[in-house]
Amino acid sequence: MDKNLQGIEFLQEGNVEKAVQMFTEAIEENPQDAVGYVNFANVLISVGELQRAEQFLKRAIEIDDQASAAYYSYGNLFFNKELYDKAAGMFEKALAIGPESNDLQYMLGMCFVNLGRNELSLPYLQRSVELNGDDMEARFQYALSLARCSVYEETIKQLETVIEAESDHADALYNLGVAYIAHHNDVKKAQKYFKKALEIQPNHLLAGNGMKLVEQLSEEKGQ
Repeated sequence: MDKNLQGIEFLQEGNVEKAVQMFTEAIEENPQDAVGYVNFANVLISVGELQRAEQFLKRAIEIDDQASAAYYSYGNLFFNKELYDKAAGMFEKALAIGPESNDLQYMLGMCFVNLGRNELSLPYLQRSVELNGDDMEARFQYALSLARCSVYEETIKQLETVIEAESDHADALYNLGVAYIAHHNDVKKAQKYFKKALEIQPNHLLAGNGMKLVEQLSEEKGQ
């Protein structure tokens, strides 16, 4: 078996030491193949050795400036360092080269979320969901971006899909409650979702504050 593939298998099994060994041998045997450098960099990123990882990614791009995986990994490196503008630049390069993927679109969207550019995050997160409808984290983040744009009907639809797949998603339940108040002024439904969120995560501060708010609104309506 190809040593890069063996290394990936070891990495997926959590055997970092064997993965490093395989990627090292892959580089030694094929020093002009960018793949080994990218894989080694991914291991280093996973253990937080970002400075060393960057050297391997620079080498990969020197060898092959069309190595999409190298730009993607470079984007992850910058994202981990909270350098979201630089991360977005790398992800955009990876996207321009291709292939397009759900993960790539998601990471680009999350760069713009962290940069406070919701209008830019929305299309990337939407595309991520289109590419992989089973990715509930991408769908959840897409729903939050929709909510920031006050597109509440679609927000509710997306959050309900998340909860159907992951009934214990406390953050989705909380945000669904918020959406029902914001869009329908439906205090009872909001209260139901806040309560569910707190049953799953009793220390969910936002859901706790939401419960206090709906209780206050209910009292005011009763007066």
